[in-house]
Amino acid sequence: MARIMQVQDSVVVAAEAMELYEQIADPSQMGRWSPENTGASVPSPGRPATVGMTFVGSNHRGKARWVTSCTVTEADPGKRFAFDVTAIGPTKPLLKGSIATWAYTFEPVEGGTRVTETWTDGRRRWPDVLAARFDRFVTSGQLFSDFQRGNIARTLAALQADFEGSSQTRPDQADDG
Repeated sequence: MARIMQVQDSVVVAAEAMELYEQIADPSQMGRWSPENTGASVPSPGRPATVGMTFVGSNHRGKARWVTSCTVTEADPGKRFAFDVTAIGPTKPLLKGSIATWAYTFEPVEGGTRVTETWTDGRRRWPDVLAARFDRFVTSGQLFSDFQRGNIARTLAALQADFEGSSQTRPDQADDG
């Protein structure tokens, strides 16, 4: 079975596309919604990123902690925001490579904005069987595409709850399991 290299999900949030974009395009804010990301060091916190900007994201999964170096590849206000993860490491992003791409699209719809989050594997050039073993090791038993599908669903649910003011368990309080 071929490895799934991309997963995505969408949610409609009762907010304007530009309002959502301005928050999501500020990588320092992602820790508000993501079950893994805890924020980012950015040149201008509180402002949307621009194409070419680099930032360092901080992440956790269970007891594991790591940082990533990322480069913004798309920044179309109110429409699309994307970045490539280009390096990773436990305390400094030293291991370089095409790790992943994260993208967010914003589509005005009745009742608000459809936000779509997409994860694309960084084109690991490993045999599928080796990638599957690695994936199951780092995710406690899941393929990375299945793991990221769950992360995306949790992120979007938290984003929706945050913008719509409903109470929900924060992603960092959910089971890491």
